[in-house]
Amino acid sequence: MKTAIIGLPMVGKTSLFTILTGVHQETRIGSTAVRTGVARVPDPRLEALAAIFQPPKVTHATVEYLDVPAISKESLRDGSYLASLRVVDAFAHVVRVFADETVPHEFGDVDPLRDIDNLETELILSDLVVVEKRLERVEKDRKKIKSADLDHEWELLHRCKELLEANTPLRQLALDPEGDRRLRGFQFLSQKPMLYVMNLGEDDAPRLHEKEAEFRAALPARPRTAVTAVCGKIEAELAELSPGEAQDLMASYGLAEPGLNRIISATYALLGLMSFLTAGETEVRAWTVPAGSHAVKAAGAIHTDFEKKFIRAEVVNWQALVDHRGYAGVREKGLLRLEGKDYVVKDGDVLVIRHG
Repeated sequence: MKTAIIGLPMVGKTSLFTILTGVHQETRIGSTAVRTGVARVPDPRLEALAAIFQPPKVTHATVEYLDVPAISKESLRDGSYLASLRVVDAFAHVVRVFADETVPHEFGDVDPLRDIDNLETELILSDLVVVEKRLERVEKDRKKIKSADLDHEWELLHRCKELLEANTPLRQLALDPEGDRRLRGFQFLSQKPMLYVMNLGEDDAPRLHEKEAEFRAALPARPRTAVTAVCGKIEAELAELSPGEAQDLMASYGLAEPGLNRIISATYALLGLMSFLTAGETEVRAWTVPAGSHAVKAAGAIHTDFEKKFIRAEVVNWQALVDHRGYAGVREKGLLRLEGKDYVVKDGDVLVIRHG
């Protein structure tokens, strides 16, 4: 799963990408190059299980992030730039909230809601161009042949056009499974899930959760969107400190965890993902699957042969496995269940797959 970090110039998105992934900055002026990095999904359950099993390897789930140059009318005319945006699964829009006279703002003053609307409009206009071009082609084809498929596509694209002309992102378009399938191939930008990352100033850091709630209330309610807040300056400092020193700095601002952990977790949730776990003496690992996945699909995430030759899954909640010090303890208490292929896996389940 890929998430593109987007935003206007000088909002702190590249710095946050670097802190998230460890991929360091390079000169970006005039460049449309896209950089890719991977961030671990924070999961204290893995550490708790590792304390029981003492494996040589602990593997976290990951989220792939792309750092793309600032979005503008000009960049959205670049074919390679557009292609890099279309292939991602979601956007993390870094929005400047911090005030700093030494860092210029593209529009002069700091106005987060205006910046959100402006960037959303650019995505909408880009999609409208695609819709209008495709409608022209479909209308020509409908004059030549009678086709129910073409009729359905024409109707669906007209719905898209009406929404986009009203400056409304396609995220708000209600679709049945067939309509969703038809639109998926267009990879519309305004249809992708959107995480708004409010980049606060240092003075606002002690009120981070309060500020986050304020922005969430100020934004129009839209499907497939989420809001989180961080202070990029503090995150940069935390990245340079030892764990003990980082904990002291967070405590001084009243923060329970790094804001970047919350960005990663929010991205994971926005994409509709969850983790199930495997645990043993060789490895403790988190596996990424869509929420609501059945056991047989979870088995396939581990290995395709496990899905093909699936028999049963032994299932136990991770906390029970920790509390009872391993599989022998949960078996003794009758907490280890056998489930079939249609079992809906829950976040935090620990699975042992039985296969042929």
